[in-house]
Amino acid sequence: MTRLPGSVLFVCSQNAVRSPMAAGLLEATFGKRIHIRSAGARPGAADGFMVAVMQELGIDLARHQPTALDDINIEEFDLVITLSPEAHHRALNATRAAAVDVVYWPTPDPTGTEGLREERLDAYRAVRDLIERQIRKRFLGSGSPQV
Repeated sequence: MTRLPGSVLFVCSQNAVRSPMAAGLLEATFGKRIHIRSAGARPGAADGFMVAVMQELGIDLARHQPTALDDINIEEFDLVITLSPEAHHRALNATRAAAVDVVYWPTPDPTGTEGLREERLDAYRAVRDLIERQIRKRFLGSGSPQV
């Protein structure tokens, strides 16, 4: 396992899907050993599909309320992981003079998926599973353990 940062901030466009998923998955893996937060480049609205696919893994994000990056002191984090181009740009600008590592994990946005409920849920599951693999690779040094 690689050395764990003391604090991690996940940032996506609206803090409605990708970054809360990532924060929930990392917290399910490491609990309180790491300070974990999520934010959006701009504020969004809660997303029921995100809540549903995370609940499938036993992670309850029903109370998640999107937070804007402007409402967080990004310099308090050891590691910022961005999940969208907009979030990456904002995080790099915000940490320009800070000793914060910023890493970009390109992650598709499932919110534009059309179709039946199950098709839309499948798009969210694919994003959740991609993030889960990235977390295992970065924080566990493998692709095998379940988060």
